[in-house]
Amino acid sequence: MSSQVATSPVLQTSLTPHQQVDQLYKSHHTWLKSWIQHKVSCHYLASELAQDTFLRLLTRNKVIEFDSLLGVKRYLRTIGNGLCVDTWRKAAIEKAWLEAVSLQPQSLAISAEEHYVIIETLCDIDQMLQRLPEKVARAFIMSQVDGLTYQKIALKLEVSVRMVKKYMARAMMECMLLEVTSNSCDITAVEQ
Repeated sequence: MSSQVATSPVLQTSLTPHQQVDQLYKSHHTWLKSWIQHKVSCHYLASELAQDTFLRLLTRNKVIEFDSLLGVKRYLRTIGNGLCVDTWRKAAIEKAWLEAVSLQPQSLAISAEEHYVIIETLCDIDQMLQRLPEKVARAFIMSQVDGLTYQKIALKLEVSVRMVKKYMARAMMECMLLEVTSNSCDITAVEQ
């Protein structure tokens, strides 16, 4: 069996990134889709997430060296699992948003396009918060959502007010980076 793994075209380092993804797709797409379908219980979503997994590999545009077939499957499973988590998180955000909107008067109704933009923005903010250290994210939420003063945040987090200011500066920097990234994507889309 070890001779099969050693000669597997998936593990060759002489492949270009696109050739490697092609080999990975041919060898593992069906398995990955089945694995994802077991997690999400939906054939269509599993197909989409399996495709997205290989799309991510294509956009990385680099050859990845694997030491075994098990290493390949672990790598694909990690990406697929991350996409599943992103999907569930987005669904939870959208559900919470829809619940909040349902409590608003009909006169405040928004268009489908505005709804989409809001959901995408909320998901981007959620991803940003996930990347931040826990206390930074908590301080940001306490300030921006709960409306707490830095003094109250410091008491709750058991840190100094100065540290809360540092946390907020870090979170605000991430918000600015998110805004710049969003704007650069908008400009690129308009130029095309």
